[in-house]
Amino acid sequence: MNRVRAGTQGRAIAEVYHPRIRDYSRAPAGRRRACAMLIVSASMEAQPLIRVTDLHRRYGELHAVRGVSFTVAHGAVMGLLGLNGAGKSTIMRMLCGVLAPSAGRIHIAGFDLLRDPLAAKRRIGYLPDRPPLYPELSVDEQLRFSARLHGIPRGRVAAALAQAKERCGLKDSGRRLIAHLSQGYRQRVGIAQAIVHRPAVVVLDEPTVTLDPRQISGIRALIREIGRACAVVLSTHILAEVQVVCDRVLILDEGRVALDAALDDLADVSVTTTRIALEFPPSMEELVALPGVHRVESLADGRWRLHHAASWPVDGLTRRALGAGWGLRELVPERCSLEQRFFDLTKRDLGTDQPGGTAPA
Repeated sequence: MNRVRAGTQGRAIAEVYHPRIRDYSRAPAGRRRACAMLIVSASMEAQPLIRVTDLHRRYGELHAVRGVSFTVAHGAVMGLLGLNGAGKSTIMRMLCGVLAPSAGRIHIAGFDLLRDPLAAKRRIGYLPDRPPLYPELSVDEQLRFSARLHGIPRGRVAAALAQAKERCGLKDSGRRLIAHLSQGYRQRVGIAQAIVHRPAVVVLDEPTVTLDPRQISGIRALIREIGRACAVVLSTHILAEVQVVCDRVLILDEGRVALDAALDDLADVSVTTTRIALEFPPSMEELVALPGVHRVESLADGRWRLHHAASWPVDGLTRRALGAGWGLRELVPERCSLEQRFFDLTKRDLGTDQPGGTAPA
């Protein structure tokens, strides 16, 4: 934001909150600082906190990430999904400044990660799949160490620790050794060290992968709470976790963006599949030959799933089934679930690899 624009916005904000102040430059120093904070806050909320543009990464002959672009706004939680080798880990590492892209740009809270890496990294909080914790330290010692690494002045460390522990449910755990904590509490400490400096962007890599159901529920609630104040990128293999925690989903396939959509939009998609059960089913070829049907899946117990256009006339199937004596027992229109969409985009059946609705790594 240039000086002229800042001054204009500052005067406007000053007049709203302090109507008697007409000359922003002559306002008391404390009020100028307050106005500046309001300007920064308004700018952060109006602009995407993460902007990735045409990102590429090559490892020799392997083109791991191919032209990926996306944005994440203030207050949004984006889920990152993909099969093994899809490019998730590479994107996470580039997003945190650990790995340089072969081409493309990354902006964090308005700062170019390549041109101004220190300013951009100061605004990132990162929790890798293995929390960077020292088991011989207490929770307070670990968080104090992390706060100093993030450049928090000594006089503000105590307040920063208190706030991080309050948000992460660690208020009464400051003196406990990390080695004596459960896995769920270690994850909470890992998240606390990632947010102790109040970053604009939080990047979480598989934060619930080793937890039990109760711990998972607690961490998911914590992620939702954190997401209200910043932009969060969550890499996970659990489709249900994306549906519970995230506002948006980005599905990668072979290094490219296969889907970038809001979960609300996916919930409202039209019916594109119909499940039927037939007493005397015809051949697969006859079902595929039905007008408007793109593909047919054979399910158990004489059931079939027909893939078709959203405007497919189901009454045509009913007349055909009755006329041909197929013995129609069941007809259920299905909305396209996230799991089905993931399967369609990555061309792999999740259920054959990972039971319980999870995607392969």
